Amino acid sequence: MSRSPMVVRTVPALRRALDDLRARKATVALVPTMGALHDGHVSLVRLAKRRAQKVVVSIFVNPTQFAPTEDFGAYPRTWKADVAKLAAEKVDLIWNPDVKAMYPEGFATRIVPEGPATAGLEDRFRPHFFGGVATVVGKLFTQCRPDVAVFGEKDFQQLRVVTQMARDLDLGVKVIGSRTVRERDGLAMSSRNVYLAPEQRQAAPELYRAMKLSAARLRAGDPADAVMAAGAELIQAAGFELDYFEVRHAETLAPITSRKDGPMRMLVAAKIGTTRLIDNIAV
Repeated sequence: MSRSPMVVRTVPALRRALDDLRARKATVALVPTMGALHDGHVSLVRLAKRRAQKVVVSIFVNPTQFAPTEDFGAYPRTWKADVAKLAAEKVDLIWNPDVKAMYPEGFATRIVPEGPATAGLEDRFRPHFFGGVATVVGKLFTQCRPDVAVFGEKDFQQLRVVTQMARDLDLGVKVIGSRTVRERDGLAMSSRNVYLAPEQRQAAPELYRAMKLSAARLRAGDPADAVMAAGAELIQAAGFELDYFEVRHAETLAPITSRKDGPMRMLVAAKIGTTRLIDNIAV
């Protein structure tokens, strides 16, 4: 049976634990999560272990990135199963603060990101989101002082925002993106997949299928407008309500129309029933 990782819930306890981890000049990797861990999260932990000698996983469901209409209260919380997964991966430390530890009374400072945070993708539909993400990740970086931090590519705009923030603010952490882990039928793993009804779960892989078909057409040189319109029709025909389906510059997230404009990333967000799914692939 795997030994459970140390769990700390206050900043002073975190600092003491990190001092112990660094006692022999060990490098530290941070994997920020909101819990409800699945194989995608496990892949982040495994990449972190390859990039540093000690691994810290944070589990904190961050209220500031949820709008009042979103699912903060219903967001899945699976603490015992999460700890068991992290124990099996031999994680060194779990940072599990409560809301009061992260946002104590009188908390009045926010990070307001621009650049990729204002690309007109997720920010168009969730204008509160990246301010909440940047603030909590900025806190996690200053609390844990990791050498590297690992984020999944599934949340691609978030990865670009966090990378830019760490660079702009000289936070001293290298942000690493880890490839999206998928179910056998192509659906990107997500904690929100548990909300899908059986018929919705059956339709959900159409997002990935539409992206793959559209990416292949773009690589073949077909006009971007026609390709993206056809892909959007496929997604909507599968029962999705589309928020966006776009191809952007892979680094800046600026709109582009051709592979000649730079590396391309295809990004999608759509609802099926009440569940909102996001995904992306390289073109």
